[in-house]
Amino acid sequence: MDKLPFIQSLQDALSYPFMQNALLASCLASLACGIIGTYVIHNRLTFLAGGISHAAYGGIGIALYFQLPLMPCVLVFSLLASAIMGCICLRRKDSKKESPQDTAVGVLWAAGMALGIILIELTPGYAGEIMGFLFGSILAVPSSDLLAMALFDGTLLLLLYFFYQGLWAVSLDREFARARGLPVRALYLLLVCLTAITVVMLIRVVGLILVLALLTIPPFLAMRLCNSFLLSMIIACFLSLCFCLGGLLLSWHTDASSGASIIALAALAYLLAQLPNLQQRKKSAQK
Repeated sequence: MDKLPFIQSLQDALSYPFMQNALLASCLASLACGIIGTYVIHNRLTFLAGGISHAAYGGIGIALYFQLPLMPCVLVFSLLASAIMGCICLRRKDSKKESPQDTAVGVLWAAGMALGIILIELTPGYAGEIMGFLFGSILAVPSSDLLAMALFDGTLLLLLYFFYQGLWAVSLDREFARARGLPVRALYLLLVCLTAITVVMLIRVVGLILVLALLTIPPFLAMRLCNSFLLSMIIACFLSLCFCLGGLLLSWHTDASSGASIIALAALAYLLAQLPNLQQRKKSAQK
């Protein structure tokens, strides 16, 4: 009996070691993406997450210019940038200044990108991995990165086990959490740093230019399907995995960029989810 074309295509793709690594990377990245992305949406940290992802380019430039290990350098630089952004956001929110916190995040966003561009231009030779960091290289994820992603996922689940209630309270109402005696600032900075690590992980999958879409679209769609915070995480992880696997197969058949294919499917799902709202608005306007 002949197999279905989809099943046959999937088996053919997974017969290659690099596709097997890409599948594992999709599973590991989707777990972190669904969990942290849900917190990002609930805490309205989308712009901050975008700032972290683009500021990470500075870490790439430093690693190439000084010939340092690439991923550790990007991770450390992203953590420092995220900690600075988080402290600025907390201080400005607590002091109730009129100046928007987005300005500081935007400055650090641009400064990180500028630093990366300058150092990369000053680095002699051609940096072949740069395009992979910009647009993703999930098909070239090495085993060492898979191990690092697995360790982070394990650490993330362990932290959630101990701090889930606190992070949920901070996401729900910071003033309420502060009144309950919770360390709001520490929990907020922990969430920001976890977001930075997740962003670095997703850079390998879809690139720093597209990482924000994969971090926010799955949890946004999940929140439309249910009201439970925990269930939203689970659904977001599943949707993220579906987008990654679908993008991999699309890239396999069309030779298109894997990162762009993943985001294209996610964006299509987002647009389809908006259709009922558009139709409802159109009916309301006609009345």
